[in-house]
Amino acid sequence: MTLAGLVSAPSLALAGPVGRDRLRPPGALDEDHFASRCIRCGRCAAVCPYESIQMLGLGEGLHAATPIVEPVEVPCYMCMECVDVCPTRAIEPVEMEEITMGTAKVDREMCVAWNGTSLCRTCYTVCPLRDRAITNWEFKPEVVDDVCTGCGVCVHACPISDETGDRKAIYVDPPGVRS
Repeated sequence: MTLAGLVSAPSLALAGPVGRDRLRPPGALDEDHFASRCIRCGRCAAVCPYESIQMLGLGEGLHAATPIVEPVEVPCYMCMECVDVCPTRAIEPVEMEEITMGTAKVDREMCVAWNGTSLCRTCYTVCPLRDRAITNWEFKPEVVDDVCTGCGVCVHACPISDETGDRKAIYVDPPGVRS
C-alpha cells in the first residue's frame, strides 16, 4: 500500500454512519466529536421507552456500537431520557426547540399532495410541532427548516413509498448531509 493509501484509509473509516433517515439521538454532538466521546455503553438504547435508539453493528467499523435512530423503523419521540443517562455527554441536554437531529424534506414528485394524485395530510397531522415545523399551505406540506427537529415522526407515518419500500415521500437529512 502506498503512503497516500495509508493516509486516506483512516479517513474512510472515520466517515460517520449518518445519512438520509439514519440519525443520531437528540442532543448528540456533531459527528466529528460524537464517536470519540461515546463509550458505547448502550445506556441510551436501554432507557429509550420507544426503542427508537438502536446500536450499530460490527460492520460499522469505528462507529460500531454507537446509537442511531432510523425513523422509517421507529422515530424519536423526543422523551429525552437518553440525555439523562449518557455518562460522557456525547448526548447533551437540549431544549425541545433546539433539537437538531436533522431536517425533514418533502420529495414533491413522490408526495401525493404535491403531485396532485390525492389529498394527504399525514406528515402535517402527526408532526409534534405542527404549524411550526410542517405547515400545510394549500394542502401541500412545507417543512420549516429552522424549526424542524428531525425526529422522523412524519417519515414513520408517511403512507407513500417507492416500489422497494426503501424511500418515502418525506425523509430526514441529518445536519450537514444533503441527499
